[in-house]
Amino acid sequence: MIWFKELRPHFLLLTPITVFVSISCLIYEGNLPNLTDVTLVLIGTLLAHISVNVLNDYFDYKSGLDMRTKRTPFSGGSGMLVSGLLNPLHVKILGLTCMLLGLTIAIYFYFKVGWPVLILALTGAFLIYFYTDYLTKVGLAEVSAGLGIALMCIGSYYALSGAFSENILYLSSIVFLTTANLLLLNEFPDTEVDKVVGRRHVPAKLGFKRASYAFTLLELLSYVILAYLTVTRIPLLALTFLTVPLAFKTCKGVLENSDQSIEQILPYLGLNVKLVFSKLLLVSISLIIYKIIF
Repeated sequence: MIWFKELRPHFLLLTPITVFVSISCLIYEGNLPNLTDVTLVLIGTLLAHISVNVLNDYFDYKSGLDMRTKRTPFSGGSGMLVSGLLNPLHVKILGLTCMLLGLTIAIYFYFKVGWPVLILALTGAFLIYFYTDYLTKVGLAEVSAGLGIALMCIGSYYALSGAFSENILYLSSIVFLTTANLLLLNEFPDTEVDKVVGRRHVPAKLGFKRASYAFTLLELLSYVILAYLTVTRIPLLALTFLTVPLAFKTCKGVLENSDQSIEQILPYLGLNVKLVFSKLLLVSISLIIYKIIF
């Protein structure tokens, strides 16, 4: 149970939802993926996500950050290292092992569909390892997190089809914006402590009020792209606009409470998680329903 908590399983749900976007895009385009390959893709992407969670926990512990933060359901690490329940070296070994196992699966797909899948996987591995100790300190926290999950989306599609398509590139931009915004808001509780260890993410650089404007702008941009795709490509993506009331409530709450206590903004972090999952799930459901009907 201790090792299970170290994986931060509540964050891992984003991975199968992202892979589902890729699979749904393939089905929409008339390509039914092989079940064995789908299973391997899901295992590989989960290993990558576990790796970033575990290594982030390790590096935050080594920097002393987790000893200073107040844990919330959305930030502050797993708490397993701070409480002394796990050995830091063992945690690091777990993170690196998961990364290498994920790359092994990528090598399998390299022999099956070609070198692009390996380039995508190696780029993901770079983002995973350097995220905490470097990328967050040069102002690339949100970009690298969004890019990492978007690469999962594109990489899954390529591994299962051996090709790219305009559709998956558009859809991965939604994944990118949604994930970047998920991290941006989850950074709020730890911002003051993050600045002490040199992190330069959006809330740390801009302050809470302007970061809340950035959050709202990114959310709006994701709906602009969805509107464009609805009008020009996939009319049933209009179903994703069922999430607009939730998006409005989340953005309004963040804008109104960004300069208040962390306790007052925490409910909107929870709403944002629901928004991310429901938006991406509706994207996938829309694609499959369109294929079934038309």
